[in-house]
Amino acid sequence: MERATIGGGCFWCLEAVYQQVQGVEAVVSGYAGGHVPNPTYRQVCGKDTGHAEVVQITFDPEQVSYRTLLEIFFTIHNPTTRNREGADVGPQYRSIILWHNAEQKETAEAVIDDLNASVFSGGIVTEVEPLDTFYEAETNHQDYYETNPNRPYCRAVIDPKLKKLRQKHADKLRGAVA
Repeated sequence: MERATIGGGCFWCLEAVYQQVQGVEAVVSGYAGGHVPNPTYRQVCGKDTGHAEVVQITFDPEQVSYRTLLEIFFTIHNPTTRNREGADVGPQYRSIILWHNAEQKETAEAVIDDLNASVFSGGIVTEVEPLDTFYEAETNHQDYYETNPNRPYCRAVIDPKLKKLRQKHADKLRGAVA
């Protein structure tokens, strides 16, 4: 198993998306990229900790590649707006890839280069940084969509991301026929 750590807006969205992907064993919402040890949700939302809302994905590289995880990432969020994803605004919502090793760093940079050349016209602002420490978010932030699918935020923000996932990456979803 390998791990990937990424942030692109609210962690609830990324968690709901990656829980649907074949080869993903676990998705944990949390915080990374900041300077305050053991931050709380309130602290991160206060915009002074430097942390982003992220998910840490445990995946089987025999079933899904790191590159594929990143391609999904760039499909379901807007990597061209700094510190923002839709109506969620602030540094905690920035687009960030926190690499675990040199190979992940190289893959992230290659995917960004490819997409800047073909899709985003050089406008990707996603940060690519080494992972220092990942802090797991509070229990009420784990499996949020799964336990709250009818909440207005889930319906208005997460459902469209899941729809886009199904449209663009149907062959990568759990239960998909290879």
